[in-house]
Amino acid sequence: MYRAQPKPEFLYTLRQLIRCTQAFERYSGAHVRQMGLTESQFDVIATLGNTPGMSCKELGEKTLITKGTLTGVLDRMEARGLISRKADCDDARRSHVALTRKGTLLFEEVFPAHLQHLQRAFGRLDEGELKRLRESLSQLQDAFEKEHAR
Repeated sequence: MYRAQPKPEFLYTLRQLIRCTQAFERYSGAHVRQMGLTESQFDVIATLGNTPGMSCKELGEKTLITKGTLTGVLDRMEARGLISRKADCDDARRSHVALTRKGTLLFEEVFPAHLQHLQRAFGRLDEGELKRLRESLSQLQDAFEKEHAR
């Protein structure tokens, strides 16, 4: 005879975390697409904005884009004239990625607009709620990282 086991409490938290992530991606992604970008392209523009550029490796570490996907994203952005890639002067195997003038102008347009868009949702929470949420998410991240390191 089958007996249903009680669900661990963390499953309810996990489900809510996934639903929150999906809701964020729908809300944020729709706005990014309205601005004529993919979410990955926006991630690159937002990461490179206000910087002199960085290596591909560093860009991969700072964005949410997988290494396999990043190359194609950068190829398409370079074709649009948004980024430039140059061989690193110290190591020709590495490339330096930076926004072009066109990419910088796009960053100056889309980044503040997207922050304002996100503010409408995040603004529904007060500073204390945002701080508690940030602390809880940091604790959860630490727990996963510690368990992964074991």
